[in-house]
Amino acid sequence: MKTTDMDRRKFLSQSTIASAGILASVAMPAIGSTFNQLIMAEKTNKEQRYRPLTLSGFGGVAAGNGFHENPDKDVYEALEAAWQAGVRFYDTSPWYGLGLSERRFGHFLRNQKREDYTLSTKVGRMLTADKDFVLKQGIWKGKLNFNYKYDYTAAGVRRSVEDSLQRLGLPYLDIVFIHDLSPDNGDMKEKWVEYFDVALKGAMPELTKMREEGLIKGWGLGVNTLEPAIKTIEKADPDIFLSATQYSLIKHEDALEKLFPLCDARGISVVVGAPLNAGFLAGVNRYDYSGDFPAGSREKLEKLKNIASRHNVDLRTAALQFAAAPKVVSGVIPGAWNAVQSKANANSFEASIPKQFWDELKRENLIASSAETPG
Repeated sequence: MKTTDMDRRKFLSQSTIASAGILASVAMPAIGSTFNQLIMAEKTNKEQRYRPLTLSGFGGVAAGNGFHENPDKDVYEALEAAWQAGVRFYDTSPWYGLGLSERRFGHFLRNQKREDYTLSTKVGRMLTADKDFVLKQGIWKGKLNFNYKYDYTAAGVRRSVEDSLQRLGLPYLDIVFIHDLSPDNGDMKEKWVEYFDVALKGAMPELTKMREEGLIKGWGLGVNTLEPAIKTIEKADPDIFLSATQYSLIKHEDALEKLFPLCDARGISVVVGAPLNAGFLAGVNRYDYSGDFPAGSREKLEKLKNIASRHNVDLRTAALQFAAAPKVVSGVIPGAWNAVQSKANANSFEASIPKQFWDELKRENLIASSAETPG
């Protein structure tokens, strides 16, 4: 018998209410870094839409075998290290490893109290079992076992959320991001506006309805460009955006000038994805997800390294703190596939960086003069 939308709504409502997941508190957890507590206290003084429990988060790309295959043991140890360091915001997606990241996150998080962490995932792609599927272009490595198709309709969103809960094995979600509805999506390119129109009539009002029903606490877009987020602010009622690759030490001016003021005016917050430009700012010979290095990026990196060395500052730490500094930012989600990386990311939010370092970056025009900096 075909499952109806009403069946899915009943499923989601019962599982959410039964788990007391409708609370929208932004109270800090007992365990958490001092940096998280101080920054989030400052950022929540005024009435806000839902924000993650901690500013430091854990991104799920590596858990989906992004760029290379990562053993289960290493991924679980990375998640455990993040938890022990006080990280309470976990972001994943059906797209990350075509379900693998969600399954790994759920396996770890099922042992934690559900109210003690923020969990976000994404909608827009529906997965179907396909043992022979091979991704011809993409960053996911290893055997996938699933194919995908796009669905930004209201019914598709409901079904996608239900499917994610089943993969996660968890009772409810906190945040849902509409994923990759953007011109940089190679499947869409210039046709992204057609998909956007479908989401505007389907996914967006349905997610607003789910928020009102108490099934989720907030929704927005998870994209790698600014235009879709700005368009969503103009036409819908989002709470939070995952803006990846757009706010880092290498590139941040457009987000600072175009997106952040619009979000601030509406009480919308921003989660910064790829704060290290997919490892570029941590010494990996890779920039974002495409493999192309923008003009001047390598030269700028060398200048940043030189200044960081003079001030005895770890550049990766500076990059994470820079991404977290704007008041409109509610989360920063670097990825990690082992415990060492995970601990290093979490510790970066505790480190002290001298004001002189930031002052020199501004004097050398390496960061915008209007950019907020830690402290």
